[in-house]
Amino acid sequence: MNDKKLKDLQKQYENVPIPKELDFIVENTLKQGKKKKRRSHLWLFGTAAAAMLFTVSLNISPAMARTLADIPVVGSVVKVLTWTEYEVSEETYDANIEVPSIENLEDKELANTINEKYRAEGKALYEEFIAEVDDLKANGGGHVGVDSGYDIKTDTDQILSIGRYVVETVGSSSTVMQYDTIDKKNEILFSLPILFKDDAYVNVISENIKEQMRAEMLASNQEKIYWVKGAGIADEELFYDFTAIDAKQEFYITDSGKLVISFDKYEVAPGYMGVVEFEIPTDLLQDVLVSNEYIH
Repeated sequence: MNDKKLKDLQKQYENVPIPKELDFIVENTLKQGKKKKRRSHLWLFGTAAAAMLFTVSLNISPAMARTLADIPVVGSVVKVLTWTEYEVSEETYDANIEVPSIENLEDKELANTINEKYRAEGKALYEEFIAEVDDLKANGGGHVGVDSGYDIKTDTDQILSIGRYVVETVGSSSTVMQYDTIDKKNEILFSLPILFKDDAYVNVISENIKEQMRAEMLASNQEKIYWVKGAGIADEELFYDFTAIDAKQEFYITDSGKLVISFDKYEVAPGYMGVVEFEIPTDLLQDVLVSNEYIH
């Protein structure tokens, strides 16, 4: 890194506003210092303050996040950052939309493609929310909320799986999940079909999921409910009959190399079940997997 880049990073760091939380840390540290040796409390203060500033800087300054990712020592630990956060907090209107950004991929084209998708979807979600709020206000008011963020499901030397959720509340709530699973070593963004030889996996996975659904319903004395036949619920009482996953069903790979299939709230079960997941036994997939490189 050249001197100009280091100076730019220093300027970005120095321009980050000091949050109230840091003022609190400073005040408490100084008070504690009266009871301890000066050398000790200064070290503690420096560590706490630096940690707070580092975290705040990443969230406030996208430019600083990008620069940090370019530093070899720091870049190795910076993987997924909150790039942008849209917030609205009014009496009956509430939005919190966190937009992630992947900053450590060597394949910049792949990283840019994924990040641009995240930013476009986050912006669109915010604009849709604002339009809905404006419409409600013009028609006497109402209640609406949206909460969107991300969760790192897996982060190993090879696999990064990011789950992004959108919870929309208008009376009741709905939850939609999307996953991106990446081979960090080979710079590959997975889809479900790419893991298998042909489309035979759809039936193999679907049949296992139906077996798991029935077993869970039986074991829970139907406290858990899935919309699947053969589990003790009359066919006419089923809201929906789950028969098969979509060929591009949402999924992720665990840190132990297991395939997990995910369904949105209301997709295969009543709303109280929320988002539901099923881990598929690898031995059932052996004949249809391309290899055991990722699923084993």
